[in-house]
Amino acid sequence: MKLPGQEEFDVSSVYENVPTGELDSGPDSGPSPDSSSDTGNRELGVSNDPLLFIQLNELLGWPQALEWRETGRWVLFEEKVEVGAGRWSAPHVPTLALPSLQELRSLLAEGLVLLDCPAQSLLELVEQVTRLASLSPELRGQLQSLLLQRPQHLIQTTSTRPCWRSAHPREAFHDEEAPLKEQRQNPLRQKLPEGAEAGAVLAGELGFLAQPLGAFVRLQDPVVLGPLNEVLLPSRFFCLFLGPPTLGRSYHEMGRAMAILLSDPQFQWSARRASNLHDLLAALDAFLEEVILLPPGRWDLTARMPPPKCLPLQHKRLPSQTREVKGPSARRGAPAEDRHGHPAHASSPELQRTGRLFGGLVQDVRRKASWYPSDFLDALHPQCFSAVLYIYLATITNAITFGGLLGEATDGAQGVLESFLGTAVAGTAFCLMAGQPLTILSSTGPVLVFERLLFSFSRDYSLDYLPFRLWVGIWVATFCLVLVATEASVLVHYFTHFTEEGFCALISLIFIYDAVSKMLSLTRAYPIQGPGSPAYGCFCQYPDPGGNESQWIRTKPKDGDDIMNMDLGLVNASLLPPPECARRGGHPRGPGCHTAPDIALLSLLLFLTSFLFAMALKQVKTSRFLPSMMRKVLSDFSSVLAILLGCGLDAFLGLATPKLTVPREFKPTLPGRGWLVSPFGANPWWLSVAAALPALLLSILIFMDQQITAVILNRAEYRLRKGAGFHLDLFCVAMLMLLTSVLGLPWYVSTTVISLAHMDSLRRESRACAPGEPPSFLGISLGL
Repeated sequence: MKLPGQEEFDVSSVYENVPTGELDSGPDSGPSPDSSSDTGNRELGVSNDPLLFIQLNELLGWPQALEWRETGRWVLFEEKVEVGAGRWSAPHVPTLALPSLQELRSLLAEGLVLLDCPAQSLLELVEQVTRLASLSPELRGQLQSLLLQRPQHLIQTTSTRPCWRSAHPREAFHDEEAPLKEQRQNPLRQKLPEGAEAGAVLAGELGFLAQPLGAFVRLQDPVVLGPLNEVLLPSRFFCLFLGPPTLGRSYHEMGRAMAILLSDPQFQWSARRASNLHDLLAALDAFLEEVILLPPGRWDLTARMPPPKCLPLQHKRLPSQTREVKGPSARRGAPAEDRHGHPAHASSPELQRTGRLFGGLVQDVRRKASWYPSDFLDALHPQCFSAVLYIYLATITNAITFGGLLGEATDGAQGVLESFLGTAVAGTAFCLMAGQPLTILSSTGPVLVFERLLFSFSRDYSLDYLPFRLWVGIWVATFCLVLVATEASVLVHYFTHFTEEGFCALISLIFIYDAVSKMLSLTRAYPIQGPGSPAYGCFCQYPDPGGNESQWIRTKPKDGDDIMNMDLGLVNASLLPPPECARRGGHPRGPGCHTAPDIALLSLLLFLTSFLFAMALKQVKTSRFLPSMMRKVLSDFSSVLAILLGCGLDAFLGLATPKLTVPREFKPTLPGRGWLVSPFGANPWWLSVAAALPALLLSILIFMDQQITAVILNRAEYRLRKGAGFHLDLFCVAMLMLLTSVLGLPWYVSTTVISLAHMDSLRRESRACAPGEPPSFLGISLGL
């Protein structure tokens, strides 16, 4: 089936008036030089072409005062000028009527096509287009003057006048060639990447033309065409669609159709490399094959579809002819993909077995040594300062939480001070020596559960906990060294995404469970009291004249004006606060005298306020309020600001909410012990050998915890350029296990949640993104 205007035609007639020097490639010319070099990219759906900004200027005002007015623009999505509001619409997916594409194809087939036009200015371009068109000298002059008029852009604040109103446009052009001030200051330019190009589409009804005039021009070199476009960009394409007013033909829709075609990556790729008219029409036909039609009457034409959150991959839009040429053999050579279309992860060099003892560790050390100086220089990046403060507060919060939980689990054998000291020592040593310094060491939920079980076992069998724990740590360090020597870390490439995501979900649930359980424990320690609860009530009793305190007996109510001393059914009882009661010589009596009924409720409010405030500030980054830099700062410091808000509210209200208990002296929490743990204590000697059994279980847990976190952090989508260090990281964890066991400090391993938060605080996103396009991820700051 052929569309109207798709019938056979004589191509040579289209170019019969085109001089050879002005048209570099004709219908019989071979492929362009760029075609062969980009064939591979085309097959993979990847293009290195510059981003194209397309603008539609429409001719309005016929037959009175004619003027060019910008009515639409495209990068990836369409934006229309809302005339009544005087602003641009939100970016949306463009919709087209099928007749406009059919008429556009017919006009291109019968019109003028200039490929690799050597024009160096708008004046030269207009002269070439009008000279090649079949027009009389008088009409040619009128058309040149019209095309050289300066268009009205929405960003302009002053009245627009024709740029080249002179009868001799060549003389007037050089005086007005300088770009407008609005072009240089257009904020849209900041959203476009370096090297972007422009395409101008001019369309409208022109009464003095007897026949429609269509022209498609591809400039040999991109040229800034004066104030033709609202953004100061070199233009690559110039399209012109003019004609007399005709019933059933809309030149505005034809211009929109051409702009939408140029905004399509596949058509744009073909248009940049087209050798003749046949190639251009073939690209348009390929676009028509993928067009999806909506039935009439089933769709609101005024509705605008918002841009999708994730654009489909371009290589899935390859024409059927290309897929047939590639065939099964090409598919076998192509990289494998998962069900989401992402390329499968290739085996990284860090996970290749060397076959030598400690071979992987030696390679990690050599790889790390080459990047070691840059780690300190990269830390001077401004974004790293905010990340340091953010991770510091996150790590301190985690140390406080697990320090308190560990103190409860071990009956004070370890506490908050040990947690603080261990976090500082282990974190600093790991960042200085490990292969992946982005990893954060901390106490984790699974290790805390093991510590609780180990302490319960020691208590049940009357064993010294810390010496027993020391031998468990020594055996764990030994087993981890064996894993490093045998390059067992290469097994992590068998971990699937299901394993990684399941592990992250487990760790996240442990964090959520700990926070909620801590909040519920406050409600039990400080119950919310009401008039009907048994813990309600506090009365001040005064002694009788004989020195004996009054008894709790019922009496008849007495009339009195003092509400604080009215009769409550008790002899000499009042509702004075306990401090005031004691000052007046009374004694507070009642179950509610020494409780603060508002602590649990306030703690719950602070808990919800901090969480909701942090989530709200995190979403500020994608909102439309405030400048982009301020939005980014508020988003990066959302947790810090939420913590400060919660602490400020708590200090302002002045209630005795639970606070962190920190020792005044730098000494272990357990009284009577030093910083070095005795190897045996009161335990028998054979317990040092029996500790290998629980150490084996803990070694498996630490290996899984450490390596799964390392696999998640070193994914290819994070675009880290310094490589990973699976063997070196496990070696550092083994040495730190030995050190913390000797000092009686908590055991530390990579924590997934805080490490991912660290990565997220260092992520870089593109500042130049098309309207409607979400910022693209560029990798971790400076490629750490």
